[in-house]
Amino acid sequence: MKRLAILGAGSWGTALAVVLAPRFSGIRLWAFEPEVVEAIGARRENTIFLPGFTIPDNVEPTGRLEEAVDGADCVLGVMPSQFARRVYAQLPAVVPRWLPVVSATKGLERGSLLRMSQVIGSVLGPRPLAVLSGPTFAREIANREPAAVVLASEDDVFARQVQTAFSGPTLRLYTNADVAGVETGAAIKNVIAIAAGVCQGLGLGSNSQAALITRGLAEITRLAVALGGKPRTLAGLAGLGDLVLTCSGQLSRNRSLGVELAGGRSLAEITGGMKMVAEGVETTYAAVDLARRTGVDMPITHQVYEMLANGRPPREALAELMARPPREE
Repeated sequence: MKRLAILGAGSWGTALAVVLAPRFSGIRLWAFEPEVVEAIGARRENTIFLPGFTIPDNVEPTGRLEEAVDGADCVLGVMPSQFARRVYAQLPAVVPRWLPVVSATKGLERGSLLRMSQVIGSVLGPRPLAVLSGPTFAREIANREPAAVVLASEDDVFARQVQTAFSGPTLRLYTNADVAGVETGAAIKNVIAIAAGVCQGLGLGSNSQAALITRGLAEITRLAVALGGKPRTLAGLAGLGDLVLTCSGQLSRNRSLGVELAGGRSLAEITGGMKMVAEGVETTYAAVDLARRTGVDMPITHQVYEMLANGRPPREALAELMARPPREE
């Protein structure tokens, strides 16, 4: 792999462009927003979504999808989940059937309840496909702080090609064949992170946070297994690792949203003031429907849904969780 197309120039897509630039002869970074393309082209900095980091000269910004993928050896999708289908649907006419795709989007498609790899498959058809996930904050990746991620694919040869191409001094990739488990962990951890932010906003301490993370992991695992994933996957980087980071890290947008909810602000007020997407909101709605469809018990996710969709007061949601009938762990 010599040339890479990155679709999505938010903080995560930009950070990946920064850290992967030394491993590729050229990267085209597609942005939906013209002002992002202009800022990177003129100042070599994404002043809107990831200010403070110089973008290498071999990263070329563009607002045209056909230009982004032209001549690429691989496509890396990093757009928000609710826009994924719309973006990929514009690609079939301009990408060859052999062109592989790596998805770094963490979320579920609301309505269809599909994981991102399933969305890509339904739009672009069969092709080499992998998903990238793990405990990563964009600013720390762009700052070249050491991090470990997991790359899941049913195509072992392709997984190892991407592992070799993407790995570097500050980014270590592990391969995994459990696409369903990795994607489910990546998506639902954002829902639990909203609940973790609520706990923080209510002034609750470490006991409460530890209980929330542990029981959150339990319901993520139940759903992943119902979707064909393996329990051991959720004990790894895409499950426990990403969950702990997102529930405890100060840079987590989903956690911050939960803190604001606990402070009495409405969801509309919070999201209206955010420049970047908190994936956990859309994922919560999809996860509740998915839990209902698969018959999986997800009490924390359900209470997050009640707070987001129906305005349930956070302390009432907490009381509801604590009043559930006793059971075995």
